[in-house]
Amino acid sequence: MDFFTHRMKQGPFGSLYDEAGLPGEIRKSLNYIFIGNLFGNICGQITGSGTPAMVGLASSLGANDLAFGIIAAVMQAAALMQLPFSILVNRTHKRKKYMMTLGVASRAIFLVFGFIPMILPMNPSWLRLYSLIFLLGISSCMGAVINVCWFPWFSDLSPVSIRSRWLSQRDMIMAGINVLVGLGTARILDTLPPESRYIVIFLLGGAAGVMDMVCFAFCREVYTAPPKRLHIREVMKDLVRNKPFVRFLLMWTAWCFTANMGGVYMTPYSMNVMGLTATDIVLFATIASAVSTILVIRQWGKVMFRFGCRTVMAVTCVAASLTPLFYLFSSPHNIWPTLLHNFLGAAFWCGSTLAATSMQLSASPDDTRPTYVAVFSLVTALFGATLGSLSGGAVLHFMESRNLFTGAFDRYKMLFLMEVVLRLGFVLLLVPRLENDRDKTVKDFFLSLIPKRTSNS
Repeated sequence: MDFFTHRMKQGPFGSLYDEAGLPGEIRKSLNYIFIGNLFGNICGQITGSGTPAMVGLASSLGANDLAFGIIAAVMQAAALMQLPFSILVNRTHKRKKYMMTLGVASRAIFLVFGFIPMILPMNPSWLRLYSLIFLLGISSCMGAVINVCWFPWFSDLSPVSIRSRWLSQRDMIMAGINVLVGLGTARILDTLPPESRYIVIFLLGGAAGVMDMVCFAFCREVYTAPPKRLHIREVMKDLVRNKPFVRFLLMWTAWCFTANMGGVYMTPYSMNVMGLTATDIVLFATIASAVSTILVIRQWGKVMFRFGCRTVMAVTCVAASLTPLFYLFSSPHNIWPTLLHNFLGAAFWCGSTLAATSMQLSASPDDTRPTYVAVFSLVTALFGATLGSLSGGAVLHFMESRNLFTGAFDRYKMLFLMEVVLRLGFVLLLVPRLENDRDKTVKDFFLSLIPKRTSNS
């Protein structure tokens, strides 16, 4: 790994490090964080709730619409553990210890997922599926410590002046990695026998997750504030008085709710109703979004630096809200809705995610940032992603039980339409209330896109 970090010193982040005047030890630590993020991204591409691997395994174990909602909800509901973990991290300043124990264990659990069909009996029929959900819950609960450690860790290491550009560079590189990971995942899922495909793919995903944690063992622990025994009541009072943070928290929670309400079911819908294979999903979803992200993510970083986070959030969220409409034109074995949604959607939602990361960092104080991060993750995960995915599953279950929308305009399309309306409404209502870090507006951004006329002398 020393070779890796030496090469990267003059690689994608070298100029940013030079601009900030970072010493060698900090550069090395940031590079290890980057390498860890790459491994973590690979793990997420395989083990995430909406990935072809997880959807395929859950489907083979008998998952229905509500079960897919529960799988997504379990992973998000574990954010409840972030609040006690954040208090512990603030008090002890032992991020590395927690990443090397709880973090490693949470990722190692994925190594056994593929063996579930082999080691558990078929009867009762629910045992295998709910064993999967139980293990996922244990992994997610232990993994809750990861976010409250790495996010403030990165913030303490990186100067404010380069954070957004570092993150945009990272996201662009990870998008390229996603292409290779997606192709490899699809190849395994579509070519290996059913009894071995999930063993192989989850062994790879779990190993990548463990490597993510191992990278942090080589990072220098830097804290901008001394250890502090937090009184949660005082921190919460301070948090509630932090208007920029509260407004952003409300907006992003609403965004996560509507995004997960329909988004959780797009991969199951594409595979189980539209009839697309794992390779189709990778080509027209994972790779399409990765290519789109590579093409535009750096431009969003530049726009954010010039026009501010709120401007980027407004433009990208409005556009991304509309892309699920492509699924209204879906039909069996028709790849265009999946392709257009992911290619055009990623061009905008990568910008909203980049702006959200920067806004979360800027709105949280240095000395209590782990707690702010924990509260943010808890609220957005529980009341946003978890409630959204469960609501989507409940809506689908209700429409199925009442035999509603059984024609070409099926219950999934109705759910996606509801998602679009709600997302767009929340964006138009809540994003304008956010504070901007630049003295620019959305109008200024669009005016900058108009070519300036030059007068002929």
